[in-house]
Amino acid sequence: MSYKHDYDKILTRLVTILSRLNDGESLSIKEISEEFNVSTRTIQRDFNERLVSFPIYQENKQWKMREGFKLEKSTSLEDTVVLDIMEGILSFDRGRFSQKAKKLLHKIKNKDYNPIYAKLDIEDISDKLHDIKEIETAIKHHNIISCQYSFESDTKELLLSPLKIANYEGFWYLIAIDNSDNYLKKYYLKNISHIQTTTRTFHHDNKLNTKIDNAISIWFDADAKPFSVTLSVAPKVAKYFKRKPISKSQKIVDFHEDGSLTLSIMITHEMEVMPLVKYWLPHIKVLEPVYIQELIENDIKDYLN
Repeated sequence: MSYKHDYDKILTRLVTILSRLNDGESLSIKEISEEFNVSTRTIQRDFNERLVSFPIYQENKQWKMREGFKLEKSTSLEDTVVLDIMEGILSFDRGRFSQKAKKLLHKIKNKDYNPIYAKLDIEDISDKLHDIKEIETAIKHHNIISCQYSFESDTKELLLSPLKIANYEGFWYLIAIDNSDNYLKKYYLKNISHIQTTTRTFHHDNKLNTKIDNAISIWFDADAKPFSVTLSVAPKVAKYFKRKPISKSQKIVDFHEDGSLTLSIMITHEMEVMPLVKYWLPHIKVLEPVYIQELIENDIKDYLN
């Protein structure tokens, strides 16, 4: 199953519904379900859940847009929906970066009210905007950078080949190759300072980018060979893993009659998956490799003791 394809189909359907309502049409659930070849239950969910934030209402089994409301302030309805989601994500952040981004979105949208709310815990890096721009430019042109990196009680001078600025679990990191030993390492972004872009360039390895993109958490090990982990997911939480895969490598191995799932993911370090399993306890279990399940059980025993 292609999750991306499903999302595209849902977005196309929602945009079409909003567009027709915006044009003054009255729509029935049966009519829309036949047009898109989906169940009436799916369309009911569109109106009652996915489009609940918009000013639409049902009257005599027909759905309508409330009088006086028009979605005309963007180049397309799809743009409106996507921009609302982006603004919703930013709404939880109170930092200067978020405020600048929201002002820019308001200029694009020319709208004061956003019906979409998305809570996302992301670290405020407003004070690092200049550094981020410097690193971003170096990444694009494959330039080596010099910088200072602060540890708990020490500061070190580094020469780095920067690959990605990444966010894991709300925290920002620079993923780069340390030129002193040629190892890929992860650096907490707020501990980096005095960045200077050098004229020296480095070779860009696309394989490393692929490993970074497939990583579940900051614990990934780019030098290790990826290996498969098989998970058993209980019926109570299986729907969440179908809605949002753990990683790009997730594959559903089996659907069971009781509603549970067996799925596999590729990791490079056991700590990529152990915190995730602990988060979903007791509804998830590592089937293979067995040693990871044993590590988790030992941690639980230590905690209980």
